[in-house]
Amino acid sequence: MSQIPLGLLQQFVRVARVGNLSRAAAQAHLTVSALSHQIRQLEDRLGRRLFERGPRGVTLTTEGCDLFEAVGRHFEGIEHALSRYRERRHDSLTLSASSGIMSSWLMPRLPRLVAAHPELEFNLHTSSALVDFEREPVDAGLRYGRGQWEGLRSERLFGEWLAPVATPELAARMAGTDPHDLAAWPLLGDPGNRWQDWFARFGGTPPKRYVAHFDSTDALRHAALEGLGVALGRMVTSRSLIDAGRLVVLGERYLPVHEAYWLVYPPRSQEHQGLQVFRQWLLAEADDYCRQMPRLREEEPATP
Repeated sequence: MSQIPLGLLQQFVRVARVGNLSRAAAQAHLTVSALSHQIRQLEDRLGRRLFERGPRGVTLTTEGCDLFEAVGRHFEGIEHALSRYRERRHDSLTLSASSGIMSSWLMPRLPRLVAAHPELEFNLHTSSALVDFEREPVDAGLRYGRGQWEGLRSERLFGEWLAPVATPELAARMAGTDPHDLAAWPLLGDPGNRWQDWFARFGGTPPKRYVAHFDSTDALRHAALEGLGVALGRMVTSRSLIDAGRLVVLGERYLPVHEAYWLVYPPRSQEHQGLQVFRQWLLAEADDYCRQMPRLREEEPATP
């Protein structure tokens, strides 16, 4: 067998790490087709099938796992050794965030930052997956959680509250049904099963069945927008849809949650001048937002 080009092994390791050709191709600045071709080249040279292709991504075969175990740690060591020599442009900032907070909260405000700092170049990555700052060229991220991510600095921006939301058309069809008697409404199951918390706090009997269950908040939001049922929506990421009249809040009850929105970044980004500018602007925007939405200042939900 002829010598295997290191470039093919590098692409193999990249795909194995993320389990997704599209994400790996984006990291490598290649098309999915080009990356797939390189993986097939490697498989042909080795005479082994390394990945199983599926509708949700790729998974390593047994032989693929053996190869990743053998070579993956060596590439990780090389990347770690070279990371200190990579030139970081201080006039360019790469930020990662989920599509919800990116589109509904950050985007409407970003023109003000761009106008105030035209010298900065912003690279925005939208992903629901947590960024691996050790391996990906990302300077900072916006995350939803409890602020505890090992090895990262976290700064709280604002909290979150949940409330039942539906399309105006669905609310009109259910006219006459008490919005506080939510068990009588068509409910959409959410990823964290927060309806259980809702009924525990406000009383009532949960429905025997939900219209459908969803494993992501993005899918849940789209289902609510299609009128499929009532979602327990996050008020921060749903606010633009409510203001636009595409969703309405049912009733006047809000459920506080322990999770909040955070600016996170690795220690290496602390001296990044672009991040310093973005951080100062972001914290000021978050503070202004909290003044407009006072309940978002709540650090922890009250005990029922």
